[in-house]
Amino acid sequence: MPDWTFAQNHPSEQLCQLHYFSMKKKQANGEVEFLITVKEYVTPPDTAMKFLAHTDKQTNQNTAPFAPCGWGHSIMEALQQCLKAIQRFPYEGPEMK
Repeated sequence: MPDWTFAQNHPSEQLCQLHYFSMKKKQANGEVEFLITVKEYVTPPDTAMKFLAHTDKQTNQNTAPFAPCGWGHSIMEALQQCLKAIQRFPYEGPEMK
């Protein structure tokens, strides 16, 4: 267990370490960059899911906005689920390049 985990005094604090990733989603009208944050919890809200990945942008904004995310037992599992969720719907925001 890493040293930083011992800094948490009580499980209700939900101390977590942050890991950052980015990916570019290519679409017919351009590409957009998503910043993905993966939280590694000392005591996760659901004990079976230690890692939570979420993005800085929503997709499908014009119909029903969707916030891509993913849970997992590892960073890779949470990140893979989040990447799949990003691909699920088109990005329809103003930041197309």
